[in-house]
Amino acid sequence: MRICSVVGARPQFVKAAVVSRKLREVGEEILVHTGQHYDEELSDVFFDELEIPEPDYNLGVESDTHGRQTAKMIAGLEPVVEAVEPDVLLLYGDTNSTLAGAIVGSKRETLVAHVEAGLRSENRTMPEEINRILTDHAADLCFAPSEAAVCNLRAEGITDGIYRTGDVMYDAILDARERAHRRSSILEEHGLETNEFVLATVHRASNTDDRENLAAIIDGLASSSRPVVFPAHPRTVTRLREHGLWERATADLYVIDPLGYLDFVRLLDAAERVATDSGGVQKEAFFLGTQCLTLREETEWIETVDCGWNRLVGPDRTRIREALAADWEPTSNPRPYGDGTAGEQIVRLLEDQRVADEPVARLEPASLD
Repeated sequence: MRICSVVGARPQFVKAAVVSRKLREVGEEILVHTGQHYDEELSDVFFDELEIPEPDYNLGVESDTHGRQTAKMIAGLEPVVEAVEPDVLLLYGDTNSTLAGAIVGSKRETLVAHVEAGLRSENRTMPEEINRILTDHAADLCFAPSEAAVCNLRAEGITDGIYRTGDVMYDAILDARERAHRRSSILEEHGLETNEFVLATVHRASNTDDRENLAAIIDGLASSSRPVVFPAHPRTVTRLREHGLWERATADLYVIDPLGYLDFVRLLDAAERVATDSGGVQKEAFFLGTQCLTLREETEWIETVDCGWNRLVGPDRTRIREALAADWEPTSNPRPYGDGTAGEQIVRLLEDQRVADEPVARLEPASLD
């Protein structure tokens, strides 16, 4: 079995680490890095910390408009797929790298498999939402992390090749938390105590590119009675400076450089709560038992809201202040994203494709509840 895995952004590196370890025990993996996150702080450190093999191919596609970046990825990925001739093209998440892989794979006689299929925020102004939808409709195998994701796929007319595997991020966070406790000294380096600080991340364009939204977020976070630790993404730093908000942010928040994955997981695990506009961080917080304020009006991870671990506050200074000040108890933790064995189940399903006599469209979906 030969699998070509396509990654390009930090969350994908984390997810791929889980599956790659299992995959390389039973088959051959060719890892392609599109270069979407390309500097050492945002890319190489993840491969080092998570012990992911170096990519076999790096397409070197850097920042650009969504259309041009995706086009460059398609142009770079297609000859790789032609040369490698994989049995399956394995894609993760909702980035432009994911969409590029789906387009290339759908034009060839190569199975396209999508990890994290079926997630929907119902906000089509988000580029990620369009990437998810298009990738799912191009995929032969949809690996859904939850029952809600399965229902979303079926509601859109996708009925074949759906498998509820659970969430690979659950597998990843269990491994990363153990590694972080052994290897990270980030709390000691910054003089932080467990449950005595708030962690914040802001990177989404709808928040960083809009000065009013970014100012409201900074004002809201500044009201916290606990120190707010803010690892600032380079793009966010640029926008803070452009919008004239840098001095306000650095005066009221504890702004630090971007972190490696294990250091970030250690902070997230130790934080009293987290404020973020990242889908991945919302989910990681849920897995680690850290309450979350989401700086958006919607989320792909509706289960985290339904059971009380996550509150949607948007880029609204008043709602952020209230949520930071409020004491609330989550109602439950029903484990909607599986049992931490998603990577193993995905690899088993990929192995099944190799021996199946029937076309993928007629395979009976596995019962993995």
